[in-house]
Amino acid sequence: MKPFDYIRPATVAEAVAAAAQPGAVYLAAGTNLLDLMKGGISRPDRLVDVTHLDGLDQIETLADGSLRIGALVSNADLAHDADFARSYPAVAEAMLSGASAQLRNAATVGGNLLQRTRCAYFYDTASRCNKREAGSGCDAREGENRTHAVLGWSEGCIATHPSDFCVPLVALDAVVEIEGRNGRREIALDALHRLPGHTPERESALEPGDLIVAVRLPPAARSFATHARYLKVRERTSYAFAVVSAAAALRIESGKVAEVRLALGGVAAKPWRARAAEDVLKGVTPTADAFQEAAWRALSDAKPSGDNAFKIELARRIVVRALTLAAAGTPARIPALPASPFASTSGAIHA
Repeated sequence: MKPFDYIRPATVAEAVAAAAQPGAVYLAAGTNLLDLMKGGISRPDRLVDVTHLDGLDQIETLADGSLRIGALVSNADLAHDADFARSYPAVAEAMLSGASAQLRNAATVGGNLLQRTRCAYFYDTASRCNKREAGSGCDAREGENRTHAVLGWSEGCIATHPSDFCVPLVALDAVVEIEGRNGRREIALDALHRLPGHTPERESALEPGDLIVAVRLPPAARSFATHARYLKVRERTSYAFAVVSAAAALRIESGKVAEVRLALGGVAAKPWRARAAEDVLKGVTPTADAFQEAAWRALSDAKPSGDNAFKIELARRIVVRALTLAAAGTPARIPALPASPFASTSGAIHA
């Protein structure tokens, strides 16, 4: 591992100043970063440890009814917060479907948003990867690419974003609070991650020194609590990233869909908000035919990036399944196999 400086700032302002220097990165739990460093994929000159900064580990309901989640809240603490699970069940289910229990105990909300792709060519320093080394090429294009992107990809990169947590957050219009060199600002989570285009090495809208300090869910997000689900198809039930996933949230009034939110995971370099599909469902009766039409609209721009045409049909089917389960109503308990299409609601993890 390359030698590096270790800095432990006392305040957010000190952290931003230290991380704005070239070659600096933030360190929280390090569940992704340390693996990258050990493999020589990430070679920072300076680690800025933010784990002891005050005020970043709180979950609080604000005066306007929105929920503010500090960037240092652990994935496990958030998912197992009873009020959070009742109010945002799809988000809790997504978090409990990601990684192992040990990793969820350590991993943080802020780090989850910024985790790097799990593309095998990104992790293999002997392979060409435009994310790792701009302009070097993309070996995934002609390689083993069955789990790669089918939406928003470019010739420069076909990797996907790995987060489960981000998918329902994007669906529910979450906002990210960022502290930077010019003070604090906010950005919609949907705008945080970038599609690859001609610059796949630029993965987010963050600037040098920018620190995510919180994620905020708007008051309207609670209105979907009774009809919300997250589903994830993976190659094994335990500790695997999504091949495809979907978060669906409905507000049903008088037998009609008054509001709908839909987002997909595992299909692009960012969580994919399916707004065209949402438009199809507004004001209609929640039927199988309506859900099929929405699924086709959600994947209307999809195209294979390699040997992965199956993902398009698989994504359509998981959209239909997620919408169907959401329409049926949020289960009283999170399934023992969270987000699994094969799970029953018996054997709950917690009420």
